[in-house]
Amino acid sequence: MQTRNFRILTAAILSSLVAFAAACGGGSSLTTGGVYPNETAATVNGKAIKMEEVERSVKQQSHGEEAKLSPLELAGARLQVLQSLIEQEVMFQKAEKEGTVPSDDEVTAEVNKQKVDSRLSAEEFDKQMQQAGFDDKALRDNVKKGLAIKKLVDKITGKIEPPKDNEITAFYNGNKDAFVKKKGVKLAAIVIDPANNGEGDTTTDEQSAVIKANDVIKKLQAGQDFAQVARENSEDQSRFQGGDLGYIAEDEMKQTFPEQLIATLMNPQSEIGKVYTARMMGKLYILKLQDRSDRDEPVTLESPGVREQVTDSLVNSRKQLLSASYQAVAMNEAKIENYLAKKVVENPNELSGARPASANTSAANAPAANTGSSPANTAVTSPANAAPANAASSNAARPAATAPATNRPAATTPATNRPTAPAKPANSAPANK
Repeated sequence: MQTRNFRILTAAILSSLVAFAAACGGGSSLTTGGVYPNETAATVNGKAIKMEEVERSVKQQSHGEEAKLSPLELAGARLQVLQSLIEQEVMFQKAEKEGTVPSDDEVTAEVNKQKVDSRLSAEEFDKQMQQAGFDDKALRDNVKKGLAIKKLVDKITGKIEPPKDNEITAFYNGNKDAFVKKKGVKLAAIVIDPANNGEGDTTTDEQSAVIKANDVIKKLQAGQDFAQVARENSEDQSRFQGGDLGYIAEDEMKQTFPEQLIATLMNPQSEIGKVYTARMMGKLYILKLQDRSDRDEPVTLESPGVREQVTDSLVNSRKQLLSASYQAVAMNEAKIENYLAKKVVENPNELSGARPASANTSAANAPAANTGSSPANTAVTSPANAAPANAASSNAARPAATAPATNRPAATTPATNRPTAPAKPANSAPANK
């Protein structure tokens, strides 16, 4: 779920600086920047979505840097955020009718779970919430809607029955090319991040990160369990899976991993179970090589986990299709008034495409982080002493394109809890056992 453990700020998107007329008419122009929190951005069956809700989501998604974007960019993003809020409200109203709204005790339990899962102190959690524009009431309301919609979707998709044997066989026979264990490796990681990126970081500079990484290596050399050390020390969402990154094909690694690291991991002489260190994107990685496949290997329905995977793929695809269809019907039935969109239509030429001068400074001139790999029987060094290699482009333990989904809570994501589009069966990945 997109609503995985706690992180206040998610990937940056465009936000908006549009000011608009309220439902009753009037208001500021699109270019003056006037914003009134109590203005009505849209209504869903008469229920108002206030401008403050839109602004909160915009602030959250833009990392608080919405002022750096042009009014044209910001206007488009605000409309995008509002559309998500409209879809969320439509589904929440359906949840109210279907009786899936959680009790106050359930909301409190989920809020507390999010705070614990964040691995932040109570003060730091509150600070990050305030920075994202959330007070306690807004957080509880968001959690309430997220839980209600999840329970609604679970209720709707409970009608889905498991596939029959002939369906499973037909699916496999029609998608044999997808059922191949690619040449690659299975990895686990402990990530130490010198920057505080809201992932439960305990290190905030290079020196403390190197000290912590060396301490972690000493624990591993002393025989402590890698998964347990990862849960206790990693500053990445993969810690919740004991650092497990799953199976990564060599082709996937080539998209983001340094060549030197790939060569080391894929080398037949590299011992399974051995731990290596690497520096990627300014973070320190302590990687455990759990398994390796030196060639592509077809798998059959009788291979471990394959039949279960086909079953899950068929069931999940049907659930996604049913959820998406249910939401489409709900949107068609709802009476929606989008006042922000109407204001843009009425004043299309007031939106400038020019960004503020202060936003034109590019971060591209920043030096790339050095990367490298080495066995973990040596200490992690500072950047000045690290051997250079190709820079990776990942912000997580495993490259973004292949990282396992995390479990962040809905309350920390501004977007709607709408069902995802149904996955194409042919894209189902083979089991990596």
